[in-house]
Amino acid sequence: MVDRVASIMECVARSKDGLTLTEVANALGAPVSTTQGLMNGLVATGYLDERHRVYTLGIAPYMLNVLAGRPPVGAVLHEQLQEVHAETGLTIMLSVAVGDELIYVDHVSSEPRYAYYAEQHLHRSLLRTSAGWLFLADREQRDIWAYLSAAPDDCAGYVDDFLERLTELRDTAVCISPAVGAEDDADGVSVALRENGRTVAVLGVIGLDAVVADRRDELLEVCLRHASSWGMR
Repeated sequence: MVDRVASIMECVARSKDGLTLTEVANALGAPVSTTQGLMNGLVATGYLDERHRVYTLGIAPYMLNVLAGRPPVGAVLHEQLQEVHAETGLTIMLSVAVGDELIYVDHVSSEPRYAYYAEQHLHRSLLRTSAGWLFLADREQRDIWAYLSAAPDDCAGYVDDFLERLTELRDTAVCISPAVGAEDDADGVSVALRENGRTVAVLGVIGLDAVVADRRDELLEVCLRHASSWGMR
């Protein structure tokens, strides 16, 4: 079983544009039914991504290197986040989605609370974070519905708010947070970083809700300008 899972991941990783389920099964000489069960599990845990029934390598293999303290060279360098911080003076977070959860993979912050989230690579809810809303909005509709239908009862308010803004999120790839999931007085501006039409990470600026509300246009302009200069818009 472990050999089969490893073979699936290597097969998909070697493909340039991704593979269908049938292509993977044929390449491995394995039954489609068996291969599908394994690939579904790899998608659910973030080791594979699936879009329009085409599978590509997910973010989880990258995260294993991050957790081990051996991050590969990424598309967004820490120095680039520092440049955004220098312009805004606020906490800067870079996040990725692993399966159905969000993880902060880098940050520039003097706030212990946010530094803790990022440095411990804690898993957070997609529904309770503005960055998570952007990852969720980027999914195919059937996957969005499946995620929302499985949300716990105490997230009903978040589900309603997200659905109300879903079209806007998809059109702009921006979330100026209306205190999404706020458990304190923090708020933020999040901008999707995109490659080949897909959201691969999210750049976020976090600060006191009053500060973000007063500076929202400025903060959005800074994030969009930097994301564009990185070739990720």
